[in-house]
This record gives sequence, C-alpha cells and structure tokens, in this order.
Amino acid sequence: MTNYLVKALKIPQLRSKIVFTLIILAIYRFLAHVPVPNVDTNALKLFFDSSQILSFLNIFTGGGLSNLSIVAMGVGPYISASIIVQLLTMVVPKLEELSKEGRFGQQRINQYTQALTLPLAIIQSYGLYFTLNKQVVDGVAILPSLSPFDLLLVILTMTAGTFLLIWLGELITENGVGQGMSVLIFAGIIAGLPAGIISSLSIVDVSGISSTIIFIVVSLIVIFAVVYINEAYRKVEVQYSSKIRGGKTLGGGNSFIPIKINQAGVIPIIFAISIVLVPGALAGPLQRSTSPFLFNIGVWLGTNFTTASFFYNIFYFFLVFIFTYFYTSVTFNPEKIADEIRRGGGFIPGVRPGKSTVVMLKYVIQRLTLAGGVFLGLVAVLPSITQSLTGVASLAIGGTGLLIVVSVILETVKQVESQVISREYETFTR
Repeated sequence: MTNYLVKALKIPQLRSKIVFTLIILAIYRFLAHVPVPNVDTNALKLFFDSSQILSFLNIFTGGGLSNLSIVAMGVGPYISASIIVQLLTMVVPKLEELSKEGRFGQQRINQYTQALTLPLAIIQSYGLYFTLNKQVVDGVAILPSLSPFDLLLVILTMTAGTFLLIWLGELITENGVGQGMSVLIFAGIIAGLPAGIISSLSIVDVSGISSTIIFIVVSLIVIFAVVYINEAYRKVEVQYSSKIRGGKTLGGGNSFIPIKINQAGVIPIIFAISIVLVPGALAGPLQRSTSPFLFNIGVWLGTNFTTASFFYNIFYFFLVFIFTYFYTSVTFNPEKIADEIRRGGGFIPGVRPGKSTVVMLKYVIQRLTLAGGVFLGLVAVLPSITQSLTGVASLAIGGTGLLIVVSVILETVKQVESQVISREYETFTR
C-alpha cells in the first residue's frame, strides 16, 4: 500500500488529485468551525459533553454539531435520501430501469436524491433547533427562542451547508481521490480522534494502566478483525460451456461470483441508529411532563436507553442484525443472478441451472448474512462492551466509526492503486 502511495505522489496527475482532495478537506474543516447566528457555543459544548447520544452523533460531523456550525448536519440528509432512493430502486420499476441506463440513468437518480435531500435537510435542521431550544445549561439557553425570520435564517443556513458539502463531495469524486461523500465522513470522524485520545488519556492513572494496556491490545485485535471481515468473501465457482463456430472453440472457462460476508456494509447500523436514538431523545421532554404517566415513561426510557444500559445494547444489536438481513435481501437478488448465469451459458458445478441455482445461492447468502449480521451487531455495541470489560473510556472512534474509516481507506487505496497501475501500463505500451 505504501509503495503505491509513494508512486502516486511521483505521478503529476495523481499528485494533483491528492493535493486537490486535501484542499477540499481543509475547506470542510474550516466550515465546521463557523457557527450559525444566535448560538451560545460554550453552553452548547457543555450540553454535548453531558449527552452520550449527542456526543456519539457529533463524531460523524468532526465536531461540527457541537459547534452548531453551518455544516452541523454534515451529509446526513443526503445519506438518508440515498438510502431511501436505493430502496425505492429495488421496488419501483421506472427507477430500476433508470439504474440500468448507465451514466445518464445514474445522473437522473442523483438528481432525485438531491431533490429528496432538500425536505429532509429542512426537517432535520428544524428538529435540531427544536431539541436545542428546550435545553438550558447553567441558566443559559443554548439556542433561545427565535423570531420566524431568525429561525428561517438558521434553517436555511444549515440546509445550504448540507448542499455545500454535497457539492464539495462531488468535486472530490470528479477531480480528487476516493468517493467524495465517504471521504468527507471519514474526515469528520478522524478529526474528532485526537480530542478523544487526549480526553481518554487525561483520566488514566497509574493504578489503571493494566486495563489501559488490555484495552489497546483489544483495540488492535478489533481493527484487524474489521479489516479481515470487511474484505472477506465467499467464492461461488461458475463454469461456462464452450461453443464451436467455424471450426473454432469459443467461450468456456471458469469464473466465480464473490459474495462478501459483510454484504450490507454499514447501512444496517445507520438504520438501527436512527431508531435506537429516538427513545433516549424523548426521555428528557417526557420527564419534564406534569403527567405522572408520561413522567414514568420518560424515567424508564432514560434509564434503559443510555449507551451503558444492557437493554440498550441488546436492542441495538437486535436491530442491526434484523436490518442486515433486510438490506441484504433487498440488494442481493438470487433469481436475477441465476438468470444472468444461465443467459451467459454458465452453471455452478454440481447444481442444475434455474431453480436449483436460486436455492443454492439463497442458502449461501443466508449463511453469510448470519455471520455478517453478528459481526455488524458486535461492531455496533463494541464501545460499551470494551468499556465494561476494561473500565477505560473508548480511546478509539467506536465500532461504527472504525468500520467506516476502514472501508473508506481500503476503497481509496484501491482506487489509487488502480490508477497507478493504469499509468504504468500506459507508459509500458508507449
């Protein structure tokens, strides 16, 4: 990997792309420190430090949420819109046809995604204002009640910030290195890592040094496991029959279908987070209710939906596991794959084409999804498990952040590697 990165820096075109990507990331980090108007940033930081849920969400914006910056929502609305459009592509025939029309179809789907991002960004920005408007820290309102004009200004500012990040992400995709949106999320997570390490090291004393060493060893093992599982796949061998035309043998040979263990990626965790954080967010308003019934519900939610709660982690693990099966069943279509194999004149050794191939592929994907679902579930609850075993606050970026970071790094390195090989091949042919 290091060899290819060094070679990339020696190639002017690739070096320009890497520098361009770094410049865009620097702009993004600058925007993350520009707050929206009428916000007490000191009270806001105190509030985020006291909330485990909001601190967790703040990781994915690189601190932009705790500053209530103009890019506080990050690319979250766009990611939500992308997931919705992707799911609709599987069930709406017109969208499915567009997805098969190459570059034109992808551009049209991207337009639909951006159109859906607008209402989602407006709703989420207002929801963020509504949440912070009810919070008071040391007698100071984090975000005071605003006039309709000022509220509209805040909502439009944060919505424009989201679309600005979308534009920056597209610039990285077209002129830089890596997939733009993924690189921005990666940068946001990494930006919060130094502060997390310093905060964790500041509370470590001599008596707890053994637990810290154990934690570091466990973290390294987990990093290795995440990389290994993320890259692991099952090979399903496919043989193609040869044809004789004009006295010549055409076609034939062997190939394979790579089916990844982590077929769903990080999407199930994102789905699960959007659900599991809702009860904890409702706990505060319900506890301030004058109704004893609502107050008791708020107390129960506040007790059982903290990140350190056993019930919270079991519920979180279960949601991730269920969503892994759901998303994989939507994106992986055994009938379609079996039909494509049959049309190409291929077959899986020992399995008859048609229905038997479909049954075999379903059997394989169900077994792999079981392992992938357990893996993603453990990754999701990893910070809580590690802290309960070692008693040390997480030094790392958490299981979900780690999975995203690993995926983005591997994807970007592969892209750089392919471009270096392509340049070397062109030089060789000349």
